[in-house]
Amino acid sequence: MSARPALNPGNDAAGARENAPRTRRGRGGRRPWALIAAVAVVFAFLYAPILWLALVSFNDSRTVSRFTGFSTRWYAELVVDERVRSALGLTLRLALSSAAVCTVVGTLAAFGLRRVFRGRGLWTVLLSLPLVVPEVVMGVSLLAFCVKLAGIPLGFGALLAAHVAFSLSFVVVVVRSRLAGMDLRLEEAAADLGAGPLTAFRTVTLPLVAPAVVAGAAFAFLLSFDDLVISSYLTGVGSTTLPVFIYGQASKRGVSPEIVALSTLMVAVSAALLLVGVAAVSWRARRAGRRAELALPN
Repeated sequence: MSARPALNPGNDAAGARENAPRTRRGRGGRRPWALIAAVAVVFAFLYAPILWLALVSFNDSRTVSRFTGFSTRWYAELVVDERVRSALGLTLRLALSSAAVCTVVGTLAAFGLRRVFRGRGLWTVLLSLPLVVPEVVMGVSLLAFCVKLAGIPLGFGALLAAHVAFSLSFVVVVVRSRLAGMDLRLEEAAADLGAGPLTAFRTVTLPLVAPAVVAGAAFAFLLSFDDLVISSYLTGVGSTTLPVFIYGQASKRGVSPEIVALSTLMVAVSAALLLVGVAAVSWRARRAGRRAELALPN
């Protein structure tokens, strides 16, 4: 009988190292260059116009088609423009008011839809309709409702009612998604320990849904701040929002450097709010993870 070959751990390790690169370079480990190229094209299509907008806003020339040098003169002119400051102030007040109303009402509606009751499906559909209704249709309907039926004059009041109407659904959807993944036994445990309904809500439920509430408020603020179509139907004398002002100036005089600088500031503010929200949620998740690690027994 032939003798068995002796097992050599060194040879086995060397063979494993030789086979490992082949496995990574195998068919399943090839880098998807086609997918990477497609993703790059999509991102370039989405963000190249925004980058071009930011670059042209620092152009020293009045024409946006020719770049002559870097300058911040257009941003300085925006600061002293009374029309821009008036439109910005109205837009901020409108967005903050709309976000506050939508956050309170939307959160309460999400908690109400959490319970099972007759007609819950109908209420869910009604609250979700603004997500799919075209903005032109909603603008015309809100114009007819505010002016003809409710008697609300065109201006801040009509704008606030309209912005609450189309932003409320986003808050409800975001908060409901968080409530769907929350364990009801946590509230029951707080009640068993003697906490009343308000105490349990303040100490247990609200901290758990706080990220969703903040995200819904951010959604409502940005939707109100950036809205153009619906606001154009309900804008009255002396109540022009910033997007409507930008659109009006661009349609009358074309794309001027001042409008480009103002649009760049709006994009920067929206992006900054989004980054702050993402950072806050990430920080809260990391803090919760550290607390869970400290709570584990050694």
